[in-house]
Amino acid sequence: MTDIFYSLESEVRSYSRSWPVEFVQASGATQTDASGTRYLDFFSGAGALNYGHNNPVVMEPLVEYLQSGAVLHSMDMMTPAKREFLETFKDVILEPRELPYKVMFPGPTGTNTVEAALKLARKHTGRQHILSFTNAFHGMTLGSLSVTGNSMKRQGAGIPLTNSSKIPYDDYFDGETADFMWLERVLEDSGSGVDKPAAIIVETVQGEGGLRAARNAWLRRLSELCTEHDILLVVDDVQAGCGRTGSFFSFEDAGIVPDIVCLSKSISGSGLPMALTLFRPELDIWSPGEHNGTFRGNNPAFVTATAALKEFWADSAFQEQLASRINQLHGRLESIALSTSGAGVRGRGFLSGLVFDDKEAAGKIASESFRTGLLVETSGPDDEVVKIMPPLTVTTEELDRGLDLLEAAIRTVTGPAVDRGTDAEAAATPANTAS
Repeated sequence: MTDIFYSLESEVRSYSRSWPVEFVQASGATQTDASGTRYLDFFSGAGALNYGHNNPVVMEPLVEYLQSGAVLHSMDMMTPAKREFLETFKDVILEPRELPYKVMFPGPTGTNTVEAALKLARKHTGRQHILSFTNAFHGMTLGSLSVTGNSMKRQGAGIPLTNSSKIPYDDYFDGETADFMWLERVLEDSGSGVDKPAAIIVETVQGEGGLRAARNAWLRRLSELCTEHDILLVVDDVQAGCGRTGSFFSFEDAGIVPDIVCLSKSISGSGLPMALTLFRPELDIWSPGEHNGTFRGNNPAFVTATAALKEFWADSAFQEQLASRINQLHGRLESIALSTSGAGVRGRGFLSGLVFDDKEAAGKIASESFRTGLLVETSGPDDEVVKIMPPLTVTTEELDRGLDLLEAAIRTVTGPAVDRGTDAEAAATPANTAS
């Protein structure tokens, strides 16, 4: 039954190699394959399914819309579905947070919104250079790839990736070098030979880069530096946004207001393709049609996005429930790390996981987890991190069951539990402590 995937599909496929089954049904935090085997899904479509598979909250209005004969594809034309989304996004997300952003629909994917952000930053400032961070991931098209750190992904470009430089992310030097020392020096020194950048782009949690989480104090200093030197600050919230770290935007806890914000993945609420680029009104210097795309007007995605915002973000109840689940997850991860030699906790919120000194361990643990019915992926430059991304709607029982499966897989790979003491700091990296 699966022969066609191997004979016809490109060798570029990846996830199907780790999970070589045909998935036929999905609901909430569960997927079922063609043989009837059920898997707890702690992958969530790489963060595109924050509310789980086929959530009735978004599926019922979607089915109704599809059967109504309403517009499905509209470029950037006006439709009721788009109007209701914009009104809801303004009322539920932007105004309560006092964020004055304009909303741009750049195309359907994460790399589309990053490309639009970089292009706008260069257009507004008249500068071409962009600074990004070690181990960053921002997308696979050439502009996004130029600000990505992963060498394997960069090599796929086939041409030099220019007009960008990488600077150290929080804790890159393990606290031995003062944060931003190099950046501050070169920005202040007219003889440094480093051109002032148009923008600095950052992930508050590096989803693909090993779940490194920036401290709030570090993010605030980065924002201050950008303001001091008239550099635009771009936050890539494609994976960390839409609630995955506990608040709708991942930068809220740090108390910063980026100039530009990139959203995609779970903004549609359903896995349908959709992306947004948000920016301060004074940056809205586009000429009509200067940046466009055929699939900017995915009206079914507007419908599901509106439903998700109204259901989950119109009041504080969902965020309070999510905070409880996050505490449950992190308490268990710290316990597992403390009983596992060479393990530590990384990340923030429901974008978290376990890092291992043995760089082969995470891949083996992910494989063993799949064998026993749990979908988790790996992260980091050496795939040294087991990445845990349950749906935000996961139940306490499902979360416990998934973590039981994960712990059993860890024991199978690394051996019996060990006693590392009771100090939780032994299981956490310094960059995981927000301050």
